[in-house]
Amino acid sequence: MTQLPEHINSEIWLSQFFTSGEARRGGVVKRQVRDVERLVGRRAFLAEVERRGFQVVENGRHFVVFCNRLPIRRVAV
Repeated sequence: MTQLPEHINSEIWLSQFFTSGEARRGGVVKRQVRDVERLVGRRAFLAEVERRGFQVVENGRHFVVFCNRLPIRRVAV
């Protein structure tokens, strides 16, 4: 596992994630699963997404977070 810089911890990372411009605009933010698990932990990350009323999907090696409460509809197979 890579050593994290002292200025990065799970609270700071989550704050930066959810205050990013795209998240504040209600957009879509993608992060690698391994980074989320290493920096914050899957359970804590998913709990925070749920607390905010957002939705998240996991596809391959990425989490895709929809930073709004709109329904998700799959349009192609």
